[in-house]
Amino acid sequence: MIAAAATALVAAGCGSDDGADGSDAGGGGSALVSSADVDGTGVLTDAEGHTLYTAEVEKDGKIRCVDACADFWKPIVASDDDVDAANSSLGDEFGMVDRPDGESQLTYGGLPLYTFAEEGAGELQGDGFTDDFQGTQFVWAAARTDGSSTPSESSTPDDTGGGYGY
Repeated sequence: MIAAAATALVAAGCGSDDGADGSDAGGGGSALVSSADVDGTGVLTDAEGHTLYTAEVEKDGKIRCVDACADFWKPIVASDDDVDAANSSLGDEFGMVDRPDGESQLTYGGLPLYTFAEEGAGELQGDGFTDDFQGTQFVWAAARTDGSSTPSESSTPDDTGGGYGY
């Protein structure tokens, strides 16, 4: 079991922090993925403590969160070294998928990982969030350290009719 207090994963072999594309790629030895306890739920987080999310609609390996979707749900861009470090520290569930823009995105359990632009570090507001982008409905779930990808009932938003249509 992964410690829920904040087990940092240090990106192995990352000697550059150029980040010229503004991506969330690991670099300069910063932690790319960690685990944390957020509102009583063990979740994966990025280097700044933002909860990582997946969308079941992408379980077939096809990236559907592009354009406006990727403005709200920021892809976690990664390298082979980041994947190796994640698998070494947090288990063998991490991989990568190619995005339509040519970047490689970190996956967990085969699902691409994102952060939610509308929440801060240590928050879990996107868990159970539903929205629509370009005719595709997304139901977002926090990437849990226990491997599950279903939003918890306690974190599912009360207004069931209110997704956003972008």
